[in-house]
Amino acid sequence: MTPRERILTILKGEQPDQVPWCGDLDYWANSLIKRGLKPEGFVGSDDYIQWHRDLGVGFYLQGYFPYKQIYDNCEVREWQEDTKHYKEIGTPLGSVRECWEYIPTSFSEGPIEHFMKSENDIPVMKYIYENTRFEPDYDYALQRLKQVGDQGVVLCYLPKSPFMHLLALEAGVVAVTMAALTMPDEFLDLLKTMKKAFDQAAQIAVDSPAEVLMIPENLSSEMVGPDFFQLYMQDYQVEWTTKIKAKGKYSFIHIDGTLGGLIQQEAQVGFTVLEALTPYPVGDLKWEDLAGICGESNSILWGGIPGVYFTASVSDAEFDRHVKHLLTIMTREPRYVMGVADQVPPDGLESRVKRVAELVNEYGKYSTIKK
Repeated sequence: MTPRERILTILKGEQPDQVPWCGDLDYWANSLIKRGLKPEGFVGSDDYIQWHRDLGVGFYLQGYFPYKQIYDNCEVREWQEDTKHYKEIGTPLGSVRECWEYIPTSFSEGPIEHFMKSENDIPVMKYIYENTRFEPDYDYALQRLKQVGDQGVVLCYLPKSPFMHLLALEAGVVAVTMAALTMPDEFLDLLKTMKKAFDQAAQIAVDSPAEVLMIPENLSSEMVGPDFFQLYMQDYQVEWTTKIKAKGKYSFIHIDGTLGGLIQQEAQVGFTVLEALTPYPVGDLKWEDLAGICGESNSILWGGIPGVYFTASVSDAEFDRHVKHLLTIMTREPRYVMGVADQVPPDGLESRVKRVAELVNEYGKYSTIKK
């Protein structure tokens, strides 16, 4: 079977010839571009897919939202100051500003200033989302459909749930928690306003050429406990996994943090795939315990190899031991996909990535034949 056939077979609930192996190479690839080791435009090229073939990695993840966000009745200004990128949105009710700083040593960026700094910014944030609309932007998905071939599947993103969008991107955990606790009605009203806008984007994503669709929550259960999940996230996820299924497509959720506090709840939502699962010793749960914790859920468990395992910080012997251990579990039933949890980092070793394919080819055949 090809990587594509293995992925599609397991998504259908059937048994492929061996455990599928897929990896997110985007972070690693972009670091290689910045170091001059790969050419500009590499990630979007045919060569990027060939790179996956050469490494023996199934393709699926590309960090692509198939829509454009448009602000009406707002003044948007963006500028760069050294390694800092600023964006300011002005409204008749006031303005909000964010800043993301690029860290050259890690080839990544993160927010150092959020749009929503406290509950006092709720009226401005609500105005922005009342005046936000989305339009389709399918060109990249159509390009990928032509490029990917037998190496994998084409995945696009829906928006995060409004709560997680604020938590991860536009407000941060402190401002979100304080707003939820001190102004619960106003905070809920903001989330409802955001959802009305996000529903438009989510439908555009579902209608896109993508074969599989992800809600990229980037969830970690030390940031979102069961109470906030049930109050603010569960209904959004249930609604859109149901609509994705009705469209004849498969749904993913990106859970790349601690698992113990929420994986049982997420397993009951109805996602086809719980993705980027990071187990012990980097994460908080052992891989062999996940299926039992998920209970009667049929969700596919996708992940298993922490990013650090692809670096020289982990020995070759420990890497082999870990991957072989995962395969003893994954070959028991066709509900697992071997994956990176969650990305191969900039200091990843090509030999390690290739080694996964070697180990899966040798040890990844199922122990029983599913009829």
